[in-house]
Amino acid sequence: MENNLQELVFKYRWYLTSISIGIIILVLGLVSLTKYLPFLDDNKIEILNSETENKEAIIEISGAVEKPGVYKLNTGNRIEDALIASGGLSANADRDWVAKTINRAAKLTDGQKIYIPEKSSTSNSSKAGISGDVQGISSGLININNASQKLLEELPGIGPVTAQKIIDNRPYSAVEELITRKILKQKVYEDIKNKLSIY
Repeated sequence: MENNLQELVFKYRWYLTSISIGIIILVLGLVSLTKYLPFLDDNKIEILNSETENKEAIIEISGAVEKPGVYKLNTGNRIEDALIASGGLSANADRDWVAKTINRAAKLTDGQKIYIPEKSSTSNSSKAGISGDVQGISSGLININNASQKLLEELPGIGPVTAQKIIDNRPYSAVEELITRKILKQKVYEDIKNKLSIY
C-alpha cells in the first residue's frame, strides 16, 4: 500500500506541485490586498465619538465685528472660528485689546457670549478718568481678564492670594475656567459667577 501511495504521488507530482504553488500565490495575494483595503486591517479601524464631535454650541458674538449675531457652531470650534463666522473684526475694533485679552485658540462653549469693544470706546473710557481700580467693570460685571487686584478682592470670598492667582492665570476665554483650572472652590464660584465676565 505504501508503494501504491508513492506511485500515486510520483504520477501526479506535477499536479500537486501546481496546486501548492497556487495556494502560496493565493496567500501572498491576500496579504498584499490588505495593504490596499484598509477596512480589512483591524488595526486601522477608527471609532469616532460622534456625540462629542457633533455637539452644538450656540454662541453670541457682538460689538466691533462685521456681522454681530447668534451663531450655531459646535464645541470643537474655536473662538477664531466664531470671529470668522461673524465676518471678522470691523475697522474700528480695538485690536490691541483683542490681542491682549482674547485667546483665539480657546474652544467654544454652548451659550458663550463674545464681545469685541471698539477702539474709540476703550480710549474714551480712559479719557473719562477711569482709574485702574475700576478697570475691568463692564455692564456692572467684573472682567476677570483685566480687573485690578483691588477690584477682585472686593468680591465675596476672594482674598489677596486668590485675586493674584486669578491675575496670574490670565487670559480666560470663559468664566467657567476659574473652576476647570482649579483657581476657585465650587462654593465661592457659585456665589460670584453672576458678577463676572471675560469681556
